[in-house]
Amino acid sequence: MRQQRSLCLVISIALSACAAVRQNPEQTSLTDAAAPSAALLKRPRQLTFDGRRSGEGYFSHDGRKLVFQSEREPGNPFYQIYLMDFERGDVRRVSPGIGKTTCAWIHPSGERVLFASTHLDPEARSKQERELEARIAGTERRYAWDYDEHYDLFVADLDGGDPTRLSDARGYDAEGSWAPDGRQIVFASNRHAYESDLPPEERERLELDKSYFVDLYIMDARGRNVRRLTDTPGYDGGPFFSPDGNRIVWRRFSEDGDRAEIFTMKTDGSDVTQLTRLDKMSWAPFYHPSGDYVVFSTNLHGFDNFELYMVDSQGQSAPVRVTTNKGFDSLPAFSPDGEEIVWTRRRESGGGSQLYLAGWDDAAARRLLGLPSEHESVVAPLLELPDRTSPEIDRRDLKAHVQALSSEEAEGRLTGSTGERIATSYVARAFRAIGLEPAGDNGTYFQEFTFTAGVSLGERNLLRLEALDNPPTPFAVDRDWRPLAFSKVGEIEKSEVAFVGYGLVAPEGEHVEATDAYQDFDVQDRWVLAFRYAPAGLSQPARRHLRRYMGLRYKAMLARDRGARGLLIVSGPNSKVRRELTPLAFDASLSGSSIAAISITDALAEAVLQASGRTLGELQNALDAGQEVPPFVVEGVQLAATIDLQQTRSRGRNVIARLPVAREPTASSILIGAHVDHLGRGRGTASLALDDEKERIHYGADDNASGVAALIEIAEWLAHRQAAGGLKATRDVVFAAWSGEEIGLLGSSHFSKKLRDPHAQPGVSEGEAADEPREFAAYLNLDMVGRLEDVVSIFGLGSSSIWPGELERRNAAVGLPVVPSNDSYLPTDATSFYLAGVPVLSAFTGAHEEYHTPRDTPDTLNYDGMRDIARLFAEITASLASRPNEPDYVLLARPEHSIPRTGLRVYFGSIPDYSQTDILGVRLAGVVAEGPADSGGLRAGDVIVDVGGHTVENIYDYTFALDMLEVGKPVEVIVLRGERRLTLTVVPGSRD
Repeated sequence: MRQQRSLCLVISIALSACAAVRQNPEQTSLTDAAAPSAALLKRPRQLTFDGRRSGEGYFSHDGRKLVFQSEREPGNPFYQIYLMDFERGDVRRVSPGIGKTTCAWIHPSGERVLFASTHLDPEARSKQERELEARIAGTERRYAWDYDEHYDLFVADLDGGDPTRLSDARGYDAEGSWAPDGRQIVFASNRHAYESDLPPEERERLELDKSYFVDLYIMDARGRNVRRLTDTPGYDGGPFFSPDGNRIVWRRFSEDGDRAEIFTMKTDGSDVTQLTRLDKMSWAPFYHPSGDYVVFSTNLHGFDNFELYMVDSQGQSAPVRVTTNKGFDSLPAFSPDGEEIVWTRRRESGGGSQLYLAGWDDAAARRLLGLPSEHESVVAPLLELPDRTSPEIDRRDLKAHVQALSSEEAEGRLTGSTGERIATSYVARAFRAIGLEPAGDNGTYFQEFTFTAGVSLGERNLLRLEALDNPPTPFAVDRDWRPLAFSKVGEIEKSEVAFVGYGLVAPEGEHVEATDAYQDFDVQDRWVLAFRYAPAGLSQPARRHLRRYMGLRYKAMLARDRGARGLLIVSGPNSKVRRELTPLAFDASLSGSSIAAISITDALAEAVLQASGRTLGELQNALDAGQEVPPFVVEGVQLAATIDLQQTRSRGRNVIARLPVAREPTASSILIGAHVDHLGRGRGTASLALDDEKERIHYGADDNASGVAALIEIAEWLAHRQAAGGLKATRDVVFAAWSGEEIGLLGSSHFSKKLRDPHAQPGVSEGEAADEPREFAAYLNLDMVGRLEDVVSIFGLGSSSIWPGELERRNAAVGLPVVPSNDSYLPTDATSFYLAGVPVLSAFTGAHEEYHTPRDTPDTLNYDGMRDIARLFAEITASLASRPNEPDYVLLARPEHSIPRTGLRVYFGSIPDYSQTDILGVRLAGVVAEGPADSGGLRAGDVIVDVGGHTVENIYDYTFALDMLEVGKPVEVIVLRGERRLTLTVVPGSRD
């Protein structure tokens, strides 16, 4: 039973000795708040009718069944567990029918039921008889939960057959629920009170109040590895996992049992967070499937009147009321899709409690809690694993994995999206089916990381134009104007407006003259009005040359560096755009700028220019025809703005699993990985989709379902080989499916930050031992291995002296056409580990016309080639896991051959930390040994804030600043190193 002293109204009886109710001053307004239940609950109805009472219902993972407890068994006055089938309407008992039962939960597979029962208590039947006799005699006690010490946890099939006992300690073991992946169980117990030698006063208290000693425990699904999570005096109970499996929500009672509040914590018992401070009886919490908020019950509105409330999962908002029924409303639970809610209700007029069901309005809940209006539920449909797979690396299995990961359901696997959850769930279940151990957070397969996922309009956006003697004219945001995603936010004081044509500034190019739209014109403290793009009449060479200078961030940087207060971007009538306003698009970095930047409609621009006597069309016509239009100030016009942008934080997750070779993890392991994420529908990402392909799913079959499929096959091959005694390994193998690669190596960077600095210990030669083993002796990477045609490129051979020999020996039998490369600074996850001092090897079959488009589909892949690449890397992995010494680590100077990454003319030798978004400047993840940056004194961890007089606030500023440099001409670079501000001199080299 997931409550402290009673199931329904009798909670108040158990609390009748309480002192006068105390109210938290910060939340007194809640008592009289009007309930928004009409906006939240849709078509509520009574769900159960049979028996004396029913309650505490929970959905199966697919939402088709409901498990609940009910007193409806002839001859038994206590609860038993029942299963309701929503499709057929059938109800059947699951528990043995003897003694007491409570707190049921359906396994994520839908095949088993967990519950607590006392049916093995020798006194079970006599307790039933005594209770029935008391009812007949009219001496029945008011119902109260007694925390029977004979409660143990059991698991049974859906038909209740042969329940298996999971716990056998003396004491109350109950209130259990499975983790979302089914591998762990959290439960409540006071077993420690019976196991320890309590002092007399506490022994006496145990006799009077067993609930005082109840704490939370966690164990694996077989009832082993039991760990205690809480040890606070007073009752901790009613625990449930968060939808992502990383946290637990529960209720904690005060020592005197008078009050209870809602808490959450990580599954290892750390990071305890209090969500409510109502100073009343708040209990029965349950997560919404999004994980964004929690529903619970409280008697805030009266001693015996329990209502449903909700609060955000961080406890930042004031709790919001859900129900307004007199009596008892509690024990709520959401359906897996979040579209329904079930709860236990007892009417004020009397009668037993019953289950009620209603539709749930998530959008309304989010508005009331102040949460983002759009969300993606972490509870997603499951992709089916292949029925049978070969223990060998098999082309049919590879194809099945690619088809699943590249399916419509996975929706392109954008980091932080439902599609990513679907794909990572598939990989985790594949790892589990193979027999790998979870190696993620808190005993799961998943490792979460947070990142900035988007930006939205706040509520305070204002734009006001003052022209001549006319009254100020307001303009509507998202209709007449829209902030750019990187704009400065806040109040922008009233300022003049200057027109600067297309706002282009670019150096001379081959057969292309230099251009400067500003022409030394003073735009200090003014708004700059500029056309989007570049003049229509440009020659092809000029357009190619100016392509990198047309970007809105670049134009904003130019205006900012000239002292402008803001940038106004207008498309103009000649641009023929479908939408005049620039979309508030996803930006991989989402780092901001210190200048206001907004997009305006042609009509608004005409209103600005009216006082000048010139029209937008004639100005654009002249510029497009190649005529010179000097910059000018629009006299008598001023513009003021308030810009309000809200960044959205999201969570992505890696999948981490381990193939162990011993009882305990080895000191050094082999790590092999591939990135599981892709571009979703390509919105605001690096999509190369054609116009007629916009907004379509980017399936990412080659990039990088191919790599993940190969990873799964390698894991299965190694696990089978180990089980057959053919893998004589001395190192564990860790398998990782990274997310966030497409937006800056976020997942692998998050994982690798815990590894040591590569400079902490010099590389060692083959045959020598390092001072201490690295956590990972080597990292192997599979990124785009599905399009083998002529050759497969193997990068990273320069990172260790052993790689050429390994490649020669392992490829002799496979026979792949290999092009080796020493380059270890790669635009893929391998770089995260090379910078952390780990030798790397990475396979790549090359770019193609379908890259980053919706045309990258499973039918375009070469599965025979994938099989051979997977075989090669499987053999290398087996060799690395078995070799006596770790591979040495070689810190490379500038590589001889390199995959183009920026298209810059100059070579600087710096490696930005693309996952760093919360600072002004660019933090370096590393520098290339003996490269220009290294020679100039730059170091990993430095934050670059200025290059050659160009302010650097983000990665875009940095790229543009580097593009202005000249080969061989020294440039001053200002960096922040800790609290010091240093000016260093770097001499850029040539990239060609």
